[in-house]
Amino acid sequence: MPQPSHTKAAESHEAAAKSHRLAAEHHGKGDHAKGHEHSTAAHKSSTTAHEHSTAAHAKSSQAAKK
Repeated sequence: MPQPSHTKAAESHEAAAKSHRLAAEHHGKGDHAKGHEHSTAAHKSSTTAHEHSTAAHAKSSQAAKK
């Protein structure tokens, strides 16, 4: 059974937050290349989370109309 979109969205948000923290740590240490790498991963996870959130919202809206 596939995971509900809300769960996928939450997991993607958590991954984005972790990547943001790692990026901040690397930038703080002056390792900007690694910081940029983690920032890019955070952006990708954030985009995925937004897509899952949008899908979950649409699915919830359709269910509420029934």
